[in-house]
Amino acid sequence: MLFDELHKFPRWKEFLKGFFDTYGNRAHIAVTGSSRLDVFRRGGDSLMGRYFHYRMHPFTVAELASPTLPPSPPNGANSGLRMPRAVGEDHFRALWQHGGFPEPFLRRDVRFSRRWRTIRAAQLVREDVREVSGVQQLDQLEVMARSLNERSGEQLVFGTLAKQVRVSADTVRRWVAALCDLHVGFLVRPWFQNVSRSLRKAPKWFLRDWAAVRDVGRRAETFVACHLLKAVEGWNDLGLGAFELGYLRDKDKREVDFVVARDGEPWFLVEAKHTETALSPALRHFARQLKAPFAFQAAVTGDYVDADCFATTGRPLAVPARTLLSQLL
Repeated sequence: MLFDELHKFPRWKEFLKGFFDTYGNRAHIAVTGSSRLDVFRRGGDSLMGRYFHYRMHPFTVAELASPTLPPSPPNGANSGLRMPRAVGEDHFRALWQHGGFPEPFLRRDVRFSRRWRTIRAAQLVREDVREVSGVQQLDQLEVMARSLNERSGEQLVFGTLAKQVRVSADTVRRWVAALCDLHVGFLVRPWFQNVSRSLRKAPKWFLRDWAAVRDVGRRAETFVACHLLKAVEGWNDLGLGAFELGYLRDKDKREVDFVVARDGEPWFLVEAKHTETALSPALRHFARQLKAPFAFQAAVTGDYVDADCFATTGRPLAVPARTLLSQLL
């Protein structure tokens, strides 16, 4: 039984609870919807104990290479990873140029993608944000959203952004949270084993639509960030462990774009590049300091190599992004 966009029905939670309590042992029920469904499910009557929540993401390299879920050996060291698999050049080019959202990816037309992106941005700010958060200063919110479009991959200093938009820092925090809830973008926080330290440091902002990022370096970082977020959230939703996505930065301003932690321990580091370059000294430093089993410098323009990126431990590797990302979700 499939219910799509059920949250548009005013009493959808009461209906679902009654339907499940009556027919739950005789039916398999799936409920799908837009990002607003995710927002609305958090308020009002609880459905606790009646469902499992799975987050959906745009198309990624791994999904295009193989639409099935990766094998999940119990307690396996690399549980949730796939073996590498090549994705067609036309698919990869379309993913990079048009993004992973179904409509522009499947149409693969530059003019259509531009128009789709414009309409989506207007709907998100003018309709969705106002509906779920009650924001009234829509003109100022649009100014902030346009500013964030140019800042994908940057540390987000709420005070600085507040001065630009001419609202308070707390207001900016609420608006950014609303944009995250509606899947416009997401925040990646600096990773520390001490969670409270992480929350005090500036997060990095990333758009979910990487094709909207004009600078190729920032787009490469955003492209990899979206793939890693999908993998981390997917592994969490599948119950494979407690996974976190963060970035690394120290007082000497050495930085690595991403760290994926599993059950509180660093699992692998990723430095995202558009083209192949010499290994980052910061990647070497943090890999040695954190004793992470894996560390990768992933180049988006690198040609696919049929080799398991996770077969070698203990030293940083330069790998093609399309190989590494094909092993995720």
